[in-house]
Amino acid sequence: MKRVGIKTKEIEMFSRKTFSKLMMAAAFILPAVTVPVAQAQIGISVGISVHVAPPVLPVYEQPAIPAPGYLWTPGYWSYGDAGYYWVPGVWVQPPSVGLLWTPGYWGFAGGAYGWHGGYWGPHVGFYGGVNYGFGYGGIGFGGGAWRGGVFAYNSAVCNFGGVHVTNVYVDRTVINNTRVVNRAAFNGPGGIQAQPTAQERQFENEHHVQPTANQLSHQTAASQDRGQLASVNGGHPATMAASRPDAYRQTAQQNARTQPISSADRAAGQKYQPNQREANQDQRISNGLKSGQMTSGEAAKADARQSAIDNQVHNDRAANGGKLTGQERQQVNREQNGASRQIYNEKHNGNTVAPNKVDDREANQQQREANGLRSGQETSGEAGRANANQSRVDQEVHNDRTANGGALNKQQKQQVNKQQNRDSKQVYNQKHNNATHDKK
Repeated sequence: MKRVGIKTKEIEMFSRKTFSKLMMAAAFILPAVTVPVAQAQIGISVGISVHVAPPVLPVYEQPAIPAPGYLWTPGYWSYGDAGYYWVPGVWVQPPSVGLLWTPGYWGFAGGAYGWHGGYWGPHVGFYGGVNYGFGYGGIGFGGGAWRGGVFAYNSAVCNFGGVHVTNVYVDRTVINNTRVVNRAAFNGPGGIQAQPTAQERQFENEHHVQPTANQLSHQTAASQDRGQLASVNGGHPATMAASRPDAYRQTAQQNARTQPISSADRAAGQKYQPNQREANQDQRISNGLKSGQMTSGEAAKADARQSAIDNQVHNDRAANGGKLTGQERQQVNREQNGASRQIYNEKHNGNTVAPNKVDDREANQQQREANGLRSGQETSGEAGRANANQSRVDQEVHNDRTANGGALNKQQKQQVNKQQNRDSKQVYNQKHNNATHDKK
């Protein structure tokens, strides 16, 4: 029996006062923070803060359980000195009877992504609404339950292979409730929109147990395996999942000996950060337009500022053989922090507009630019041109509305639509002209 990941109910958005404060501070003070893997990546509240969105969750098959008594822990994107790397999903033995695993998750707030570590506890708590699959559909756990000191497995989502498991039940509601799946690996704008339930908030106050030594060594092994790096595998890890931590460790150690992570790999893992942050800003502008929190005039200012940053990144790369220096990265990051504050203020200044088709089209253009930057189909220079064009359209919409008491007449709508059609073709051409040299 094979089970494929990312097959359960999609849940949406999360915000938390403590997290927001921490993340706002990280966004404005630290461009990117990396900390020792074993301490920061698992088991603490916010262990790492970066300005790069994790790649989408890959789709993979769950390996067969090695023996009764093992519990499934889903794979996830972690972060190290070479950027994001995939920690394979794996069956592990819990530290004691009665404990369940709450996966860690990335959360976006204040312009940065923060990692909330996983933990063992008597109940499964909030994990960002992220759909990790195999019973972790975004809320709770449907893969099994403790019954009388023995773990009973839900055969609807667990792969037993040829292993004889006697404590089994069937609950297909996890599968029957499946909706269109959002494979985003983080919680927040542009990702999964989910909030913790009242019950999950109660679970936060329970006694929690740190990850086991096997889990920690499993992650360390993944951090040293070149094939797990997002900058190398393009979001498709060499090892998606493993039956046991020790089995994967042997593979990772062999890979580390035959093809160790190089300084070039580390540079590549960091290189795409400016593009990803540009994409995040475009995403935030898009969300602001769709929700009505940003007016066209505010979006025009944000687009113009983003265009200037995009062009600066492009010019700096062109002058340095395709790379940014450390000083240039810091400068870009400071400018993006300023742009992030501008977007936040514009979305919270009380100036709103009712959602409408014109603003939705502006938002869709921003979304396409964000997608192009994230995928590498658009370079920073191309994004700079697209943002400049969008800024002009947004400003025209704003001016026309101001002149007409807040609404566009039919002729103005037609004119804006023509301009958006032209700009849409430009975005399409830029995403399909094979100019992807600054993807990472």
